[in-house]
Amino acid sequence: MPLPSSNFEPNASAQDNASKTDDSNANMLNSMEEVNVSQWEASAEAAGSRRQKKHVAFEDKSENKPKYKSKDKSKAKDSEDDDPASLLRQHEALLKQKRRRPKTLAIVPRMSSLGRRLSDADGEEQKPTPPPPKKAGPVSWRDLPQKRQLFILTMARLSEPITQTSLQAYMFYQLKSFDPSLPPSTIAAQAGILQGCFTGAQFLTAMLWGRAADADWGGRKRVLLMGLFGTCISAVGFGFSRSFLQAAIFRFVGGILNGNVGVIRTMVSEIIKEKKYQSRAFLLLPMCFNIGVIIGPVLGGLLADPVGSYPSVFGENSFFGGKDGVWWMKHWPYALPNLVSAVFLFSAAAAVFFGLEETLESLCDKPDLGLRIAHSIGTLFRRLFNRRNPQYTAVHDEDIDTPGTESYDLESRTPTTPIAPATPLTPLSAARRSRQKLPFRRIFTSNVLFTLLSHFLLAFHIGTFNNLWFIFLSTPRFDPTAPFPPSHTQQSLPFNFTGGLGMPPRSVGFAMAVLGFIGITLQLAVYPRVNALLGTVRSYRTFLCLFPLTYFLTPYLAVVPSSSTPPAQASGLLVWLALGSVLFIQVLGRTFALPANTILVNNCSPHPSVLGTIHGIAQSVSSASRTVGPVLGGWLYGVGLQKGVVGGVWWGLAGMAMVGWVASGWVFEGDGHEIWLEGEKEEGVERR
Repeated sequence: MPLPSSNFEPNASAQDNASKTDDSNANMLNSMEEVNVSQWEASAEAAGSRRQKKHVAFEDKSENKPKYKSKDKSKAKDSEDDDPASLLRQHEALLKQKRRRPKTLAIVPRMSSLGRRLSDADGEEQKPTPPPPKKAGPVSWRDLPQKRQLFILTMARLSEPITQTSLQAYMFYQLKSFDPSLPPSTIAAQAGILQGCFTGAQFLTAMLWGRAADADWGGRKRVLLMGLFGTCISAVGFGFSRSFLQAAIFRFVGGILNGNVGVIRTMVSEIIKEKKYQSRAFLLLPMCFNIGVIIGPVLGGLLADPVGSYPSVFGENSFFGGKDGVWWMKHWPYALPNLVSAVFLFSAAAAVFFGLEETLESLCDKPDLGLRIAHSIGTLFRRLFNRRNPQYTAVHDEDIDTPGTESYDLESRTPTTPIAPATPLTPLSAARRSRQKLPFRRIFTSNVLFTLLSHFLLAFHIGTFNNLWFIFLSTPRFDPTAPFPPSHTQQSLPFNFTGGLGMPPRSVGFAMAVLGFIGITLQLAVYPRVNALLGTVRSYRTFLCLFPLTYFLTPYLAVVPSSSTPPAQASGLLVWLALGSVLFIQVLGRTFALPANTILVNNCSPHPSVLGTIHGIAQSVSSASRTVGPVLGGWLYGVGLQKGVVGGVWWGLAGMAMVGWVASGWVFEGDGHEIWLEGEKEEGVERR
């Protein structure tokens, strides 16, 4: 018995839904370029024909309805399964289950597999999503790259502050030994002239040394070696001087041959190119100064005039002196500390010659005599060591035949098997890169000028303070029984007072060592965190305002109550507490201002090809300020002693520091590449 047509409407709708699903899947597959649509359509047609056959078979079975007997329950149950109405209900249940499933044919793969097939067809691989980058923590000392090269530069920089600060501990007394009849005001002026001879000569030649460091015929390393040997000769000559003129000549020679500050700053910036390391790397330079301030004055104070300081060791009838004492120490009482300084300088020069690599790009791949000699000496010692220890065998690069391993030629400092760069440069771009340099007339941008102005003012008042500080410590105290000047018989605060602290070389060395200890502590414990919090420019401007306060308070140390009476040196708890407080403020400002100023000078360079020139100009500017400042400051200090107003020069220095603080508002931090020459941007894109 045929079923009513209405009973088959769900089957018709199911067929429509299935066909719509087939059409939508076919449309989706047609939009995908790399998938074979024809195969899927054939599969969809085959699936539709199978369903139609199934429905036809169902209709045939329903027309040949079997007969059954109601008495036989088992047969009735079997016949119920074959009942058309029951079959229709089962079929509708199947259709409902299919409606709940996603309307995607079984032959259509999931979208994820489609994506994989498409990416495989394109020849690409789906890379896993990288995790979000972790926030970088503060840079520590052990994170610095090229530690060995930085250590050699640190030794080269350290040797010079040791020499300069060693002189300051006894310069007042050495000048007095040339002519004992000179008053303190004249000696103060002579000390300023000696300081000006060195820095004035640097002013004349520092920019020339910077240009030589940028030239292919010179280079950073040769200029640095020349400066170290020149300073060594100057130190020895100054120690054996017998007159003020001889001392001034040797100081002038040392300044002419020394352009090391700018060269060392340039090499540090070329070794440490990432800005996140610069605050640590450039901190090494003022840290060397503070270490030199600790070692140099102590060394000079202990070794100056050894016959007078240690008569039982070097004097007459002594252990080393014999019957008449050590002749050359009696004849040149200040030669010994200069000889020790010369040993430091020579050792630093040897370390530079044998261990420092050239950083000028055009000379990096050329043979280096010092490195070759050091390599040969190291090989010789290794062979001697291996003969004594035969169980070990040295393996050389040429004996290694490992695929993918390159040998390294120390003579040329380039791999013997060249490595193809990721993005090779054309010969034209490589030649342009090696020969393009910014013309000198384009160096002086507005940021360069403002940075150099701020640098000049900072070096002016810091250099003047360093020169006046040891003179002030060595100046005799005001004695009412023998006043100087004779007309000044009474001290009157707040401005009309005179005199110094009357300290001997040992005490001067210790007082200056206190300055160094404070600086080292602040640089290691305070500077990195505060600089990371404030940034370079903000920390520079913030701590410049401490210098005027320091200079205003310094002359009042002469009137702090002392436990001893004049003419004995000032001493006692109050004296040292006041002295330490003034030094703490000055060193705190210097600890943050000097590294920040160095970074600003380095980053104001308008082009990498003139980086050495910029540092040379900066050193010339600094030398000019440290020439004018100490000479002018020494003369004004002597005038103040004669007029009974010793604080006049200090208060003038405070005004100069205020001007420097105002000028820092025009300075901003550059990126070291403000000017781009022709073709550099395209070449930079190629290298990236």
